[in-house]
Amino acid sequence: MEFSANQIAQLLDGTVEGNGDIKVNNLSKIEEGVPKTLSFLANPKYAAYIYSTKASIVIVAHSFVPEKAIPSTCVLIRVKDPYSCFALLLEKYNQSKSKKVGISESAKIDSTASIGPDCYVGDFVSIGINTTIGENVRLYPGCIIGDNVTIGSNSIIFSNSVIYSDCVLGESCTIHSGVVIGSDGFGFAPSSDQEYNKVPQIGNVILENQVEIGANTCIDRATLGSTIIRNGVKLDNLIQVAHNVEIGEHTVIAGQTGIAGSTKIGSNCLIGGQVGIVGHISIANNVKIAAQSGIQNSIDVDGAVVQGSPAFAIGDYKRSYVLFRSLPRIKSKLDNIEKEIKNSK
Repeated sequence: MEFSANQIAQLLDGTVEGNGDIKVNNLSKIEEGVPKTLSFLANPKYAAYIYSTKASIVIVAHSFVPEKAIPSTCVLIRVKDPYSCFALLLEKYNQSKSKKVGISESAKIDSTASIGPDCYVGDFVSIGINTTIGENVRLYPGCIIGDNVTIGSNSIIFSNSVIYSDCVLGESCTIHSGVVIGSDGFGFAPSSDQEYNKVPQIGNVILENQVEIGANTCIDRATLGSTIIRNGVKLDNLIQVAHNVEIGEHTVIAGQTGIAGSTKIGSNCLIGGQVGIVGHISIANNVKIAAQSGIQNSIDVDGAVVQGSPAFAIGDYKRSYVLFRSLPRIKSKLDNIEKEIKNSK
């Protein structure tokens, strides 16, 4: 499928400089641009490539001022924010490429399940009793959808993901391959004979709208009540979210983070990779946690920025780190002073 510069500019509310009728049929990085592709320039470090790129169309900011002539084969589309506009185009491109409808003959769908219009149900998908699938949902091959599950319209669940019974997914959610939603929380009660008795986990998981879950992430069902992931939350790959956790709206969490049970995380938080968060604490809104930090106590201050294990204020951490790196040199000086004192006796 081809699109002209004028069509793209209209979608992005941009302005064309050059031949508005020139057409593209693919996307490219500006340094690797080839004819009939669309690229963008957002980072000034890549500005030099615009004078040599072979891309047919490049999205630039309104404020961009070229330092020399741009190839005559390159049409510019000026927009307010090139990066966000290019991201929008990537999403449109991805939607057009992966748009599928229809139900595979090998899918196993219970007679009590409800499937909305314009859905795609791939090979060997299983859909359980009394489950409701909204319109324009895509279930890729090998997905297992349990009993009494609700999946909102326009959601996508990629191959080999498992949604356990009674879980609720909102609209426009994206679940990547290998995700498990609603597995049992890690609940065991020690007995007198030094064994552990399993505590039944009878709650569920609720994902609100526009939530994205990365590949192989696990979200445990609540012991009682619900594990809740609020609107707009983005979770990376390989994250563990334990039972009864709540994650506030538009919080973003990077890969290999683990969140223990019953912890409440506020909205608009940014949590780096490999962060460990203990259970039964709360984290305020707009908090930033640096990668590989350990959170052992509640963070009550909105907008706090922390690092370290155990984590503390990032300014104090950086000052302490300077001293920590100096410890070998300080020790050497102390050893020399000790020798001088001994020799002077």
